[in-house]
Amino acid sequence: MDANLLADVAISGNLNAIGYGLAAIGPGIGLGFLIGKTIEGMARQPEVSGQLRATMFLGVAFVELLALLGIVAGFLFA
Repeated sequence: MDANLLADVAISGNLNAIGYGLAAIGPGIGLGFLIGKTIEGMARQPEVSGQLRATMFLGVAFVELLALLGIVAGFLFA
């Protein structure tokens, strides 16, 4: 095989991994805000902690879905 072709394949694979790593920062920040604000809300109003917790878990599921979609898209478009 041509050496340039092998170098292109290695570079694109590494760039895909770096791209997904950067894309994973977004859901990480989203989870931090989501969980932090839920805990803040529970501290301010303990009587609604059950409702806040249920809503938080639903939000966590959606944020994690975005991270999984990012990795799937990386495999599909590679």
